[in-house]
Amino acid sequence: MFDELSGKLESIFKTLKGQHRISEENIKAALREVRVALLEADVNYNVVKDFINKVRDRALGEKVYEKITPGQQIIKYIHEELVKVLGGDTCEVEFAKSGPTVIMMCGLQGSGKTTHTAKLASYFRKKNKKHPLMVAADIYRPAAIDQLITLVRQLSIPVYSEDSNNVPDICKHALEFAKENKHDLVILDTAGRLHIDEEMMKELILVKEAVSPHEILFVADSMIGQDAVTTAAEFNQKLNFSGVILTKMDGDSRGGAALSIREVTGKPIKFVGTGEKLDEIEMFHPDRLAQRILGMGDILSLVEKAQDNIDQVEAERLANKLQKEDFTYEDFLSQIKQIKKMGSIKSMLKMMPGLGTKLDAMDIDEKAFVKIEAIIHSMTKKERNKPSLLNGSRKLRIAKGSGRSVQEINQLIKQFEQMNMMMRQIRKIGFDKLAKGMFGGQNPKRPY
Repeated sequence: MFDELSGKLESIFKTLKGQHRISEENIKAALREVRVALLEADVNYNVVKDFINKVRDRALGEKVYEKITPGQQIIKYIHEELVKVLGGDTCEVEFAKSGPTVIMMCGLQGSGKTTHTAKLASYFRKKNKKHPLMVAADIYRPAAIDQLITLVRQLSIPVYSEDSNNVPDICKHALEFAKENKHDLVILDTAGRLHIDEEMMKELILVKEAVSPHEILFVADSMIGQDAVTTAAEFNQKLNFSGVILTKMDGDSRGGAALSIREVTGKPIKFVGTGEKLDEIEMFHPDRLAQRILGMGDILSLVEKAQDNIDQVEAERLANKLQKEDFTYEDFLSQIKQIKKMGSIKSMLKMMPGLGTKLDAMDIDEKAFVKIEAIIHSMTKKERNKPSLLNGSRKLRIAKGSGRSVQEINQLIKQFEQMNMMMRQIRKIGFDKLAKGMFGGQNPKRPY
């Protein structure tokens, strides 16, 4: 996501940071390059024009602070204006104070409505302890109802469907069913078309009138760039939707739709789909995304991923064993399983400040954990719990059993011993002293 844009901006910022004095001339030169980078990322022309004008006016009109260089100050303005373009504040779904909350999904066919209906149901069940009901309101696409039911099998969330051609009635009956069966969240998976037509829009308006949804979310495929923005504007004109879900953000290296849709429609992006799995959906945070685009990382999202996916009790148990120098390969295996729940190695590293586009030049082996697991699984239980037993003949047997080389076995043993040694050193220094030393007794600041 945004790899191309981030790489170009990083190059521009290197030049800016080297400038000890910023003049009107080099501000114009830098912003000209930023403008080209944004247009190449498929950002709407009017959005780019307005963005560049605002940054230039601030750079030329505001006082330069002594503690940061002029170049850093311009980067600060770009960051702040980027946050505004993306929507400013995080915009959450508002739940009904009484009765079921109704969310109506709309968008073109193929944008990901059905999958994201299931993703939202799963997300709100986990995050907000909701009791969701999904409604199969797409009666035109033959596989739509089957697709929703297949997704349900993975989630154990009920789907309401009827053998009827009256979609507004199906939605009304679903709402009645939800009230009777104590479902506090109803998500309507409505029909899409390959293009906008009058018949589809008329049906969506009738559904809106029939159930008065609390939220209407437009589902847009970010991969189609400005076409998604144009379609969003047309849907908004007819339906006045409340927010946007941008799908396939993991496959969009440019990001033009995300940087345009808020400004063009005036409606916030509320969620982004970040992969094919049903848990790969994130709440949209404009400030965090702006930091990612500018190579500043996203530690808050990384921490939240850890909190959502890692068993805290198990994590504390492993941490205690590490401190007590009692950490085994069995524990290492448990730790790997927890880390894998957070997603790919590369996606996590991209959230670390300062790494950003540098990762593109790195050879990151996403299957590294698979290799390690194969090696540990080929050990006997006794060997896993007593690493000192691993002599030459045992290593040879493990190599054959895991399909790896003895060299790879030795490499894992070395890494394991280094980790234990590092933990012994940390224990001697003391965790509090180490943390203080890392940040000089202060909180880390944003790298403007």
